[in-house]
Amino acid sequence: MTVESLFPRLEPVLPGVQKPIQYVGGELNSVSKDWDAVSVRWALMYPDAYEVALPNQGVQILYEVLNERDHILAERTYSVWPDMEAVMREHQIPQFTLDSHRPVRAFDVFGLSFSTELGYTNMLTALDLAGIPLYAVDRTEDDPIVLAGGHAAFNPEPIADFIDAAVLGDGEEIVLAISEVIREWKDEGRPGGRDEVLLRLAKSGGVYIPKFFTVEYLPDGRIQRVAPNKPGVPWRTAKHTVMDLDAWPYPKKPLVPLAETVHERYSVEIFRGCTRGCRFCQAGMITRPVRERSITTIGDMVENGLKQSGFEEVGLLSLSSADHSEIAEVAKGLGDRYEGSNVSLSLPSTRVDAFNITLANEFSRNGRRSGLTFAPEGGSDRMRKVINKMVSEEDLIRTVAAAYSHGWRQVKLYFMCGLPTETDEDVLAIADLAKRVIATGREVSGRNDIRCTVSIGGFVPKPHTPFQWASQLGVEETDARLAKLGAAIRSDRKYAKAIGFRYHDGKPGIIEGLLSRGDRRVGRIIEAVWRDGGRFDGWSEHFSYERWLDCADKALADEPVDLAWYTTREREYAEVLPWDHLDSGLDRDWLWEDWQDALEEDGAIEVEDCRWTPCFDCGVCPQMGTEIQIGPTGKKLLPLSVV
Repeated sequence: MTVESLFPRLEPVLPGVQKPIQYVGGELNSVSKDWDAVSVRWALMYPDAYEVALPNQGVQILYEVLNERDHILAERTYSVWPDMEAVMREHQIPQFTLDSHRPVRAFDVFGLSFSTELGYTNMLTALDLAGIPLYAVDRTEDDPIVLAGGHAAFNPEPIADFIDAAVLGDGEEIVLAISEVIREWKDEGRPGGRDEVLLRLAKSGGVYIPKFFTVEYLPDGRIQRVAPNKPGVPWRTAKHTVMDLDAWPYPKKPLVPLAETVHERYSVEIFRGCTRGCRFCQAGMITRPVRERSITTIGDMVENGLKQSGFEEVGLLSLSSADHSEIAEVAKGLGDRYEGSNVSLSLPSTRVDAFNITLANEFSRNGRRSGLTFAPEGGSDRMRKVINKMVSEEDLIRTVAAAYSHGWRQVKLYFMCGLPTETDEDVLAIADLAKRVIATGREVSGRNDIRCTVSIGGFVPKPHTPFQWASQLGVEETDARLAKLGAAIRSDRKYAKAIGFRYHDGKPGIIEGLLSRGDRRVGRIIEAVWRDGGRFDGWSEHFSYERWLDCADKALADEPVDLAWYTTREREYAEVLPWDHLDSGLDRDWLWEDWQDALEEDGAIEVEDCRWTPCFDCGVCPQMGTEIQIGPTGKKLLPLSVV
């Protein structure tokens, strides 16, 4: 049955809201297909405002992968600002897609990609505006399957009551497999209703259906077990890994925004996964193994993406882009191709020990020389050993000396506060390091206009990492430590004005910690916060720590657990963690042993990058039937037609 566009109802109200252009749609490379000509329909959402959500790589890739299939339609929807939400409620306009302004409730699947847990309240807003019941158990065949993906989906338990399904890992192949299951079920006349199609997805072993699992608790609040409650549902749900990235060169036609967004560039993911083994890094752990795109595919994607979009900046993305085994050849080949043009190349993430001036010069050939960003993460060498960030202070000084001596004036250093075993001295070492960076820069450049920005984020323990058992530093302790660091940076007039100091206080980190390691009981807190007006919790101007505290106290009043139980408490090996039944491929015993190595009294034990060493038995490759894929391939970006 044809679903009509909501735009005739929407258009008259747009002049009354901020940035109405973000609700209009029609971006270059957007797709609007015939509703009646397809059998499966997806509404895809990154639950944040247009300016943050539109550039999201994951949603753009799935949007294109799905729309390339004749029998599938995919459209996009994003979070609306509070002023637009009020207007939509007043005029009874439901949550709509941008591409054809169709109501989200009319689609077969409502897929949400979460890179951060602080988007959960925005999901509830979207569900409510769409007219979809908040609780999965209340939905009927008239409602879409609400599906969560992205990094936060590796522990979807806090939102288990609100979603029908979750997918772990890479989405390119599984979204097509899900579409096929739905198509077959619809072609058969929808036998068994909604539960039957969910059961078919669950039995595949690759889609997690929370309602088919029962969680039992011990009297002290810990989980006793998580077990399937339907015959045929596997005990564990596996993650998905795309092994041949060259076979999936997306996005081929990147969306070009109508309004200003946080990233306006064509992004190419040059490899996926990381085996550096940083103990705090969930992204590195859950995306194993490393899979590189070939140099020729990268070159083809850049050439095609620029042609299809008109962008003038290309970002070569990955968790540590300079670690690509052929990054020097990639940089030189692209530098040769676009020299003298308006195209600039950027390498957003660079490790201190992977950076070199030759590489940096290739990326600044066209005269655009932005500041360099490095992430030592820990202030002292001891701290960096604890987190397995194998970068010494001398490595950092050598790198910044090379940068400043070759004309760079600005370096940004990113650290974390609240890491396991951290002391005040470890954090104060950041001030000493920043001063040494400035002194080195002045010495090698012979100039005084040298700048260094110190940016501090709070450490949040994440599932499927060696630190998943760690306690989180409390708000007061975090803020006190940061205050001491700020004072130490300002205390030396010789350097104070040359060092910028940016930090987040401890409050958002504690709530992110609650949501990242929470269980199903945390869903009550999320709902209470949302009902109390919680929106856009990832934005500091909208986030209210007091609201979260108050709602947590009330929602958990009858439970033997509280906010501190979820955040600042260290876990024991025997405790069942809320995500233990979700399989990231990592062996739980290996993670625990790595956690113990971090706590070693005589000094943390460092673990090498397994790309270049014998296997450390983390479990991913044999369990997932995968393997590390790296070059060099020996290929060049030739023959090249210079632009």
